[in-house]
Amino acid sequence: MTFTHTPDPAPVPAAAADAGDRRRWFALAIVMTAAFMDLVDVTIVNIAIPSIQRDEGASFSQIQWITAGYALAFAAGLITGGRLGDIHGRKRIFLVGIGGFTVASALCGLAANPEMLVASRILQGGMAALMVPQVLSIVHATFPAHERGKVFGLFGAIVGLGAVSGPLLGALLTEWNLFGLEWRPIFLINLPVGIAGLVLGSRFITESKAPRALRLDLVGVALVTLGLLMLVYPLTRGRELGWPLWGYLSMAGSLVVLAVLVAYERRKSARDGSPLVELSLFKVKSFAAGIAVQTVFGVALGVFFLVWTLYMQVGLGWSPLRAGLTGVPFSIAVSAAAGVSVQALVPRFGRKVLQAGALVMAAGVLLYIWESGRYGLAITSWQMALPLVVMGVGMGLIVAPLTDAVLSQVPREHAGAASGLINTVQQMGNALGLGLVSVVFFGTMSDHLTPARIGPAYADAFQNALGWVAAVMAVIFLLMFALPKRPAQHVEGGQDQDPDQDPAQEKEPALV
Repeated sequence: MTFTHTPDPAPVPAAAADAGDRRRWFALAIVMTAAFMDLVDVTIVNIAIPSIQRDEGASFSQIQWITAGYALAFAAGLITGGRLGDIHGRKRIFLVGIGGFTVASALCGLAANPEMLVASRILQGGMAALMVPQVLSIVHATFPAHERGKVFGLFGAIVGLGAVSGPLLGALLTEWNLFGLEWRPIFLINLPVGIAGLVLGSRFITESKAPRALRLDLVGVALVTLGLLMLVYPLTRGRELGWPLWGYLSMAGSLVVLAVLVAYERRKSARDGSPLVELSLFKVKSFAAGIAVQTVFGVALGVFFLVWTLYMQVGLGWSPLRAGLTGVPFSIAVSAAAGVSVQALVPRFGRKVLQAGALVMAAGVLLYIWESGRYGLAITSWQMALPLVVMGVGMGLIVAPLTDAVLSQVPREHAGAASGLINTVQQMGNALGLGLVSVVFFGTMSDHLTPARIGPAYADAFQNALGWVAAVMAVIFLLMFALPKRPAQHVEGGQDQDPDQDPAQEKEPALV
């Protein structure tokens, strides 16, 4: 099968059209499952850390690298993964990614020592960097503009479900101790899912790539990887090492490296038209504004999810299972609101829906702060349900239409590069948020807490950190004024097209 644009397609028999439609939706289910698998894998490990440390005798540094190694490899490889899909075919790179991710998951589950587990997690993050950018690229290249809103609504629901179901699934698998394997099933569960995705993806996903020949920019790969590692590594290791001077110098140096990257990519684009980072994307207002919002939103999520876990499990002394179950209302609210926002609200109210989401999420955060202060250490899961539902609704109103807003005006030939940038800035925002936890959470408490002081200190730090999250949501509300007032793909007369694309080329992809 090949992906082609047909300027004047001949009428397609109804049976063939139905088959093509089924094939597209099967493909969507496959790539969404892969996205869900990645989202769950990012969070599932945290719950099992105590079990891994006890079973493997891992040091604190090794435990940190089990989580940080994945994030570093993932963030550093996302832009490259997106561009490889543009060059060699999104289906081909997706299948390589999901196959490698499955193998790496098996290696994680069979790891004989902490060193092997760390190396396997780094490999897993690198394979995710090949797999994840292709998800949005395949959607963007396979579905016509008028259907993408519905598809991105489903994607937002998957994001919301994956964000919270990871800790819950990790808690269940660890507590059940299946076949006496302790923590290992949290990785081994990926094997049947990955194998099914590999087999079905090879059958149902339609190949697509950039319409003109591109080459991989190896200098750009080196610069972007170096710049991101110089930024993320100190943020990941800073608190453990006491925030040394070299960490600050590295983060400052990363800005210099990224500036060199921009200058080089500009020259590369002018010379042969095959840059790693397509700088022309930032001339598209919706893309540039959406990237800014996505980055700051990632900061808010990075702060919240970590301090929330610490507050419940360390501050309140709850079990992993109870903490995971407490997040269920949040997950349901995100999924429901994401679907409604794209399919019913955004076509009618435009960016006001996203701005309302920022305000609603901020209101939920403030309500959580108030309840935590009122009930103290006696707070219960059901008392947390209301602020979590409010926050979940706010997040759902943002996450799905934001993706649509960022990609709606992006030319199809740059879909992979744009998708890689979206995921990269979100990961960078998350990393920055995790780094800020040392300031807004741990920075408010003493280094030496007595057992009696741990609970109150964590509760106070939780409230302080959430105050910063509310402030970040206010900043996001203001940044959203730069987004388009209306979805770019919706025009009068029911005909949908990307405004920056030649109308003659905006046809539904033909399956040949």
